[in-house]
Amino acid sequence: MTTTHPTKGETMNATLETITINGVEYAAISAAGPEVLIRTYSAGVHIGNLKSRDGREVVLTNARRLYSWQGAFTLNAVATLGVSRSGSRISKPVPEITLLDAIEIIPVASNVDLSTTEE
Repeated sequence: MTTTHPTKGETMNATLETITINGVEYAAISAAGPEVLIRTYSAGVHIGNLKSRDGREVVLTNARRLYSWQGAFTLNAVATLGVSRSGSRISKPVPEITLLDAIEIIPVASNVDLSTTEE
């Protein structure tokens, strides 16, 4: 999309990822925190974007529960190498979840797909 201001002759180009105004390109800054894998004391394993942490209380956005997995031996391997998609169960996401007893926070590698396996 290109728009020209009718009186000043300024131009603006836009895509979903960037916007260019008078030759200067601007990119959106993601409001989502880094994707992490959280192991809790009694609520299982969760994957999502880290919104906040206060002691053992962790808030995730776009949160999924990892019910079971194959193709990785440890949670460190899940976060760094991923899982077998056909042998693993990852729930559909909820917009936000607060986990009250996080005991492990592991960053997920950017090339690892831990999106839902549910249809």
